[in-house]
Amino acid sequence: MTHQTHRPRRSLSLAGAFGIFVRYPSPWLIAATLLAALAARVAVGDWRRADLVLPLGMLAVFPLFEWVVHVAVLHWRPRRLGPIRLDSELARKHRAHHVDPRDVPLIFIPTRTLVVLLVALVAIAVFAFGRLGLGLTFLLTVTVLGFGYEWTHYLIHSDYKPESALYRSIWRNHRHHHYKNEHYWFTVTSSGTADRLLGTYPDPAAVPPSATARNLHSA
Repeated sequence: MTHQTHRPRRSLSLAGAFGIFVRYPSPWLIAATLLAALAARVAVGDWRRADLVLPLGMLAVFPLFEWVVHVAVLHWRPRRLGPIRLDSELARKHRAHHVDPRDVPLIFIPTRTLVVLLVALVAIAVFAFGRLGLGLTFLLTVTVLGFGYEWTHYLIHSDYKPESALYRSIWRNHRHHHYKNEHYWFTVTSSGTADRLLGTYPDPAAVPPSATARNLHSA
């Protein structure tokens, strides 16, 4: 398990934060898939109304998707099925991320899991849609959303200080999850969206600090 280290905070510009962000493989893997999807989508053409409706729908449900993945996958409690231990790499890495939220490599989607996920998304785009153009629209949209998720999540845990009111609310929302109580505030790229809808957006002043926010599932 990763052990928390006490690193002094420093002033970090947005450009400086981005310079650190691109040192890790996750942004490059997602960006490469995004650019390939964009090039293929332009080459295929065949633009229809669904190519506008699908991205808008995906954007609308993305906070709910984030919430479900965070609760059901990242906060998965290890279980045994006979001799088999059911515990994904995502869940293991996320528990380590809670131990030390400032450990930068743990902020990103694990590389091995991300490669499998991207291959699966490409397969879905090619084979699961009745029209290749629409499948590529799906792939382009999901990689844009994925890149935005990785950047936002990294930025929240970096030493960059929020300036805009919108980003400050997102920053505060996720930091409540890590430093106040891990049972609430599950969205990352938005604040007060899916959490409010699903009852995990309480008044922080009314929520007691959790003893397990840094050590998920401990007694």
